[in-house]
Amino acid sequence: MTTPSAPLSPEQQPTAPEGQPAAPAKKGSSILKKVGGVLVAIAIALAVKFGLPYLTGEAPVHAKAGECVTVTGPDNDPKVDTVDCSAGKADTFKVVKVVEDTFDVNKCGTELSALAQQLESDKFVLCLEEVAAK
Repeated sequence: MTTPSAPLSPEQQPTAPEGQPAAPAKKGSSILKKVGGVLVAIAIALAVKFGLPYLTGEAPVHAKAGECVTVTGPDNDPKVDTVDCSAGKADTFKVVKVVEDTFDVNKCGTELSALAQQLESDKFVLCLEEVAAK
């Protein structure tokens, strides 16, 4: 059985062969890995928050006057999709007018249905007239 050698003193530490620089400390690369990890996490969070609804088709629709939309889902989170006006689907509405920069559904009057929407920083109300299902 052999006995382990004694630890080296600072003077006895191995040195790089002549003509070659000593190996740099790895402190900088670990910091870069941490910063890189944080940046990747932020990028993923932003992609999920802003990109995923658009990829899955769940982003709000900013329809224009004259277009038709279907409105489905609960009142507190309706899903709006543009459709062909002649499709004859249930829950189809024609956009009569769009009121920009407000959530005030009273701007559509009493004879039209209204749906407040937000798309990124744009807020608007769709004034809707029901299209009879075929």
